[in-house]
Amino acid sequence: MEAFDEELFGPVASVIRAKDEKHAIELANNSKFGLGSGVITSDKKRGEKVALQLEAGNSFVNKLTGSDPRVPFGGVKSSGYGRELAAHGIREFMNTKTVWVD
Repeated sequence: MEAFDEELFGPVASVIRAKDEKHAIELANNSKFGLGSGVITSDKKRGEKVALQLEAGNSFVNKLTGSDPRVPFGGVKSSGYGRELAAHGIREFMNTKTVWVD
């Protein structure tokens, strides 16, 4: 399915059947992209556990993916490198210089 293999932007939902939680995580991490991920669940602790296993720059539990200037934003894999926003993000635009005098 093209919608499963490509990085989509916009209001799109692709539904893929997984055998169980472990298989669902494997399917999600099999992507060459990794900008944002989401977990919808009534068990927030379980959702956090799953979100931590997803290979994405951002993982949201019971919320749509998005950006907030207070937290770093960016992807992994073919979805980008580095972060923007928040303290981490501002450092992406800085050049640090070391001067060592012995």
